[in-house]
Amino acid sequence: MNGDEPTLPPPVASAMRAHLPVVAERAVAEIIDEVPSYSAAFRGAMGRTIRGAVEVALAGFLELASTRSRGDAGTPIGPALEGAYELGRGEARNGRSMVALLAAYRVGARVSWQGLSTTAVSAGLSVEALARFAELVFAYIDALSAASVAGHADELATEGRVRGRLLERLAGRLVGGAAPHELDAAAEGADWSPPATLTAVVLPQNRVRGALVSLDARTLQVTEELPGLPAEHELTALLVPDAEGSRRAPLLRALEGRGAVVGPPRPWREVAGSYDRAVRAVELRLSAADEAPLDTDERLAELVLLADGEALADLRARVLAPLADLAPAAREKLTETLRSWLLHHGRREQVAAELFVHPQTVRYRMGQLRDLYGSRLEDPRTVLELTVALAVPRGTAGGGMPV
Repeated sequence: MNGDEPTLPPPVASAMRAHLPVVAERAVAEIIDEVPSYSAAFRGAMGRTIRGAVEVALAGFLELASTRSRGDAGTPIGPALEGAYELGRGEARNGRSMVALLAAYRVGARVSWQGLSTTAVSAGLSVEALARFAELVFAYIDALSAASVAGHADELATEGRVRGRLLERLAGRLVGGAAPHELDAAAEGADWSPPATLTAVVLPQNRVRGALVSLDARTLQVTEELPGLPAEHELTALLVPDAEGSRRAPLLRALEGRGAVVGPPRPWREVAGSYDRAVRAVELRLSAADEAPLDTDERLAELVLLADGEALADLRARVLAPLADLAPAAREKLTETLRSWLLHHGRREQVAAELFVHPQTVRYRMGQLRDLYGSRLEDPRTVLELTVALAVPRGTAGGGMPV
């Protein structure tokens, strides 16, 4: 078809325009019959608006088919495409897929073609021109469908970005311990269904994507700077829904190999407590190579001892003062022997097994310690202070190492 020639001669176009209201009404009736999800939309004032829109779209198409400027952006197809684009966006905003709308386009195209082609032939349109007209009808419908699909996709992308920001803001307020009414409003605004509990997980930023694959879809990520942790550690936090009881083990398995620290489950509005404990437990990770998840529920004693790192360091320095004048190697051996002796309640065989030395070596070292401490090793208060001071490995006292 020559792009400079109109598809419809003026007399044919005039006859078809006169028949447009009937064609539009038939198209709407067929859409209601064949696409049930749209039946309610066509009732009342909304129905009149949609019927008018169908007629306008058809009129715009006839104008296009009867002019010489179909490729010009100023032709009637421009407003029609804009309308189709907005229609796609509306479907997305209403939570619907494109299935029904595309079905409506197909039905409308078929009915419109049947009605308009009958009128065109009656008005004297040639067979050759009728073929060109058919080609243009379905190209027009394809263009409208593509515009609606684009509008639908753009709206979903926009909604996704907006909702993502709202969820990030909610996560930040949760770990920051915001007031319950603020959390309720933030959850509602983000269209997030609160779970019974949340569990805080602190892990390296470069391990988040892999972890999220195996976690509840409602899991929140804290994207702001983490309270209580230096930014240079490059850690982030996840808030995992309903991972208490028997569901904690699957969470730990999902975090294998990701260097994660897992806080306790808490009622969702109180997850700040879970987050705070996970942050404190970062100190218990002894090296960057330790990739197994650290379960804070299994490290409660160490966490209690680390609650005041400076006090623990001061206590350690005071109770180990009798060893201060020894050479570093000798001081280290006696310290580890004393720690094991306290934790094994003086059972020499078990101490020897833990330290990989002969029981006689343990006996010799304990003799040295008794010489240094004297009767204080029999004093309950001294034994308590030594036990507390030596219960946590030296590398974690007063700060520890980053994950």
